[in-house]
Amino acid sequence: MELTLFNSLTRRAEPFQPVHEGEARVYTCGPTVYNYPHIGNMRAYVFADVLGRTLSFKGYKLTHVINITDVGHLTDDADDGEDKMERMAAAQKQSIWEIAEHYKQAYWADVRALNIRQPAQWTVATDYVEQMIEFAKGIAAKHCYELESGLYFDVSTVADYGRLARAQTDEGEGRIEAVEGKRNAADFAIWRKTPPGEKRQMEWPSPWGMGAPGWHLECSVMSGAVLGFPFDIHTGGIDHREIHHPNEIAQNQAHCCTNGLDNAANSGAKVWMHNNFLVERSGKMSKSSGEFLRLQLLIDKGYHPLAYRLLCLQAHYRSELEFSWEGLGAALTRLKRMVMAVEQLKARIPPPPGEGDHAQHGGGAPSAMHDSAPPPPAVVPLPVPGRNFTPHLERFDGAVSDDLNTAVALTVLEDVAALKKVDPAEKLAALAAMDAVLGLDLLNLTRADLRLRPKSATITEGEIEATLAARKEARAAKDFARSDALRNELAVQGVEVMDGDPLGWEWKLG
Repeated sequence: MELTLFNSLTRRAEPFQPVHEGEARVYTCGPTVYNYPHIGNMRAYVFADVLGRTLSFKGYKLTHVINITDVGHLTDDADDGEDKMERMAAAQKQSIWEIAEHYKQAYWADVRALNIRQPAQWTVATDYVEQMIEFAKGIAAKHCYELESGLYFDVSTVADYGRLARAQTDEGEGRIEAVEGKRNAADFAIWRKTPPGEKRQMEWPSPWGMGAPGWHLECSVMSGAVLGFPFDIHTGGIDHREIHHPNEIAQNQAHCCTNGLDNAANSGAKVWMHNNFLVERSGKMSKSSGEFLRLQLLIDKGYHPLAYRLLCLQAHYRSELEFSWEGLGAALTRLKRMVMAVEQLKARIPPPPGEGDHAQHGGGAPSAMHDSAPPPPAVVPLPVPGRNFTPHLERFDGAVSDDLNTAVALTVLEDVAALKKVDPAEKLAALAAMDAVLGLDLLNLTRADLRLRPKSATITEGEIEATLAARKEARAAKDFARSDALRNELAVQGVEVMDGDPLGWEWKLG
């Protein structure tokens, strides 16, 4: 099937036509490592991972780059105010380098927990500062002007500035603070000077004085340095669509000396893709709330992180997704059903070669990892599905080729899992091929893996199993009073006994 993707720049779904035949080069805006990512942040990386897996599934040689922003990102999209990294370092009385390393490792832990494949390269902003200065020097004469606070990009010097943004809403305008001397309200900082009398933990000499690069400049430099202009696809959250990405595009136009955006490649990337928000009604999606929804909180409450990945896949990436604990619980139940189906299937056939280390873990281009980044697992080829599964794989291909319609793709996988009287090895191969795109790790997960222990639980699994065994004996002896008493004893300790559970789960910790 022909792969079509929705291009935010042109506002339409378009056939994917790579810049370099047989290759796909993708850049994803990564985290600013000043705090833990919340689950809404991680939706963007699940989406980008599915995109990368789909491109691999379609046969493209994938080069995927994700950046780590460890300098220059202010508390919003304004051109003055506190640097997020500096502010957290001061609050925690640590060096900014310690802050960056701690939260970078925390982000990478979430990447692993969600079975997100390692990109070809992690680019870390502070590794590219000299290239940022050279980039800025190259565009300064025609496109920038200097103020006391820094070097600013004049957005009137490029054609079609802001075309990517739907419209400059009141909210969007409110995120651009006035800076005295700016020629246009939308002009933005390329280089931010260190104020007189101050010294930042992260600052570098430049033609415009000591200071630090602007956040927007970082992504233009890193994407162009690794992937070359134009590259194929730039991804990010929908919150980047109004300001950050239009500013990137303006810089790319200036650097490449290109004209207007009727030709999308002039933006630096042929396709711009954005995932929508994860919505949580209690207001705990904002890091400013103090205790916000982290992936670790889900794990602490007994939910496997891949249940959250499945929750993301159940909605189209361009749709808002509402988070609720009930919805997460339903996703976990759905994941359990899939895992049980694969477990039963594997029990009927010899283990496939290399089981426990499947292609959906590594994949993509060879990894040029940043120091201390988690290494990708080895790639082991999976078996080929039989001809009987061709119609199902075509349906699956059609779903993911239709702008990554993972909701439909999931139903195809479940249809295959439910098939009777088919060769079990071929069926397993078909499920493996689909899971290589969806990334639920179905060939490796077990029911035991999905029974996570809530952090608040004090009873041990051995105690639970012993009490359940005693209860089973009481029921067999028709001593229902003792059976009920044992059930209540477990309930007091947060254990829900699940009699007659069609999934075969006998209990869960609440």
